[in-house]
Amino acid sequence: MKAKTISGKSKEDIKNALDKSHADDFTPTLAIIFLSVKQDRVAICEILQKENIDIIGATSCYEFIDGHQSQGEIAILLFNIPKDDYCILMEAVGENTLEETATKLAHAALLQFAKPALILLSTSLSENGMMLDGESLVRNMEKTLGSQVNIFGGMAGDDMTFSGTYIFTNDQSTDYGIAALVFNEEKITMHGVALSGWKPIGVSRTITKIKDNLLYEIDGKPALQMYLRFLGHDYDSVEDQMQFFDSIGMYYPLQIERENREPMLCNPMGYDKNENALILESMAQEGARFRFSTPPDFDIVETIVDKAKEIKLSTGTDADAVLVFSCASRLSALGPMAQQENNELAKVWNAPMAGFYTYGEFGRAIDGKHEFHSTTCSWVALKEKE
Repeated sequence: MKAKTISGKSKEDIKNALDKSHADDFTPTLAIIFLSVKQDRVAICEILQKENIDIIGATSCYEFIDGHQSQGEIAILLFNIPKDDYCILMEAVGENTLEETATKLAHAALLQFAKPALILLSTSLSENGMMLDGESLVRNMEKTLGSQVNIFGGMAGDDMTFSGTYIFTNDQSTDYGIAALVFNEEKITMHGVALSGWKPIGVSRTITKIKDNLLYEIDGKPALQMYLRFLGHDYDSVEDQMQFFDSIGMYYPLQIERENREPMLCNPMGYDKNENALILESMAQEGARFRFSTPPDFDIVETIVDKAKEIKLSTGTDADAVLVFSCASRLSALGPMAQQENNELAKVWNAPMAGFYTYGEFGRAIDGKHEFHSTTCSWVALKEKE
């Protein structure tokens, strides 16, 4: 398997880049596309389809390939891989439940390969405001596929406009659904991990009142006031929702504890001052325990990259390509260090790399268990067996 990355600001850029990619007799069969909601997805797909290239893709919040990061553009990872070694599946939720949709896609993967491995893409927010439950998706996929199956991926973005996210294939597109690039893992191996690098601080706290994603009370006290006081911010000075997320929420996620599992990071996205409540990016349970986080430090990138080096050493393999799914809030919190992190991962594996900033990440946690993540960098290295 050989892989190449291309990128561009328009369909004309992509057409030119695709033509140049053929210079050494490279004939791609598969394309993974990450692009802005502003781009013409249909036109981009038509360019690739004319060359009989299979497509799976998602809209992004910034997209990147090795050495280049952009917003509002297009990033593509091309493969020349035998078509018998993979398939592309997609299901819109429609009138079904997410559980039914996930189960159907998982069964379809098992019908294709005895040992499937999945690059999983999903929507996050539909045009009419429906949120896709990433935790439920992962649990239902694992229920059908088993804990031994590799699953890595991310939730589509929309340039941080929160207007609607999309996933797509050659001939399908949806703003509320799931898609998977399914590899035959007897032919193609996947090694990766999802890791945040954020460190917990202080004692465990208890969520004592919550409804959906509106957190009212922590340890029986008003959640917004307690959160701000712990971080040393003045309650009376908080007026702007976007300022709250940009200057506080993305830097100090809650680390929600899970029994025998890695904590789930959950960003406070905003607040309801009338209710003295925090608006969380995902739902949590009343009675759940959590810890606050320290702000990101310079050693976060080092933590991610060192783990990649460790995995490469322990597996004794290199890679043909690397995919990175990094949280959009990670980019905002880390700034240029986020791009450095992505590029360093490509250097570790010495392979073409592509990815995007997401609204949620899928991947094995440090303890080896499948999880839905936030504020996390989930990456996976792909290698064709000889």
